[in-house]
Amino acid sequence: MNLKTSNAERRTPNIEGSLVHIVRRWMFDVRCSMLGGVLLLSVCSLLTGCRTVATPGDFVRGKGYKPQNIYTESAALPKNIRRVVVLPLVCDENDAVMNDGRVALGPVLVSELIKTKKFEVVESDGAFLKNRAGRADWTSEETLPPDFFALLHENSDCDAVLFARLTVFRAYPPLEIGWRLRLVSAETGHTLWAADEVFNGGEPSVKDGARRHQLIAERDPSGAPDEWFIQNSPAKFGQYTAASLFATLPAR
Repeated sequence: MNLKTSNAERRTPNIEGSLVHIVRRWMFDVRCSMLGGVLLLSVCSLLTGCRTVATPGDFVRGKGYKPQNIYTESAALPKNIRRVVVLPLVCDENDAVMNDGRVALGPVLVSELIKTKKFEVVESDGAFLKNRAGRADWTSEETLPPDFFALLHENSDCDAVLFARLTVFRAYPPLEIGWRLRLVSAETGHTLWAADEVFNGGEPSVKDGARRHQLIAERDPSGAPDEWFIQNSPAKFGQYTAASLFATLPAR
């Protein structure tokens, strides 16, 4: 006996077949998405020289603080300034905290000046100055012995002298460091460059500038350095502040 299929039965969709088609389509889309992601990462690696892709912690949106209280005699250093002698960092000796800052930041100041590569940097001979000038530490604000620069030139063959004073030091967050620096020609006694600035780590522009300096100075293939250090380490923060000021030195 021949059984006839009704029109309604013929119009009934194949639900099982439709579901199989949907699942297959979904799996195809997923595979395509995964393949696209792999290709994108490969392209990024090629474009960045196989370096770690930057994370949000690597980016600083703010412009950063720009020192304002800066003096320069001219846009370029005199050609004869080839060696600079750095005098000991001074501070208020009656303040124990300032003395701690002087001890911690003295080497930082010299190191950051060397990094500028604008001239040879040497430290003054304390024993020599004590013997010939009465003491080792001198400031640019006081009256100097008449033959002071001649003595330094005799001992170190320097062409210029850097006077340095630590004016502010706070070793806990927000960190704060103040510098008063003066570069003086040993031949003429004229000021070639001077800076008098205070960096407060609580100010957004200083915070952004410190973080940007950290990312550039401490860049590591494994990723961005921990921002905690630049916000809590006086030495790290001191590196940023000194580098910011020395960046304003006249061109070579």
